[in-house]
Amino acid sequence: QVQLVESGGGLVQAGGSLRLSCAASGSILRIDDMAWYRQAPGKQRELVASITSGGRANYADPVKGRFTISRDNAKNTVSLQMNNLKAEDTAVYYCTSRVLGRNLRLSDFWGQGTQVTVSS
Repeated sequence: QVQLVESGGGLVQAGGSLRLSCAASGSILRIDDMAWYRQAPGKQRELVASITSGGRANYADPVKGRFTISRDNAKNTVSLQMNNLKAEDTAVYYCTSRVLGRNLRLSDFWGQGTQVTVSS
């Protein structure tokens, strides 16, 4: 079994910054892609940013130039630095990882989500 635990959400004023972190633990042989998604009230969950094990990052257009995703392969962690936050960034943010477990199965795991609220 694999667990993902997120931290770092909260309330911030527009223009401010937050840093989200996510740590994976459990029966892990290897982690491939890691990513952050978000879901605002009444909207579908959407990809915010992803990063490969080699460090190649991809961003959704609304966050390009403001958010930075990074990972530490030795610690099995992924982070999301969010700058110049806007009210429309308000959502529950989820981290996800594609994990090769010790059972030799490749599966996607999700964290429980962390709330980010940006006041305008």
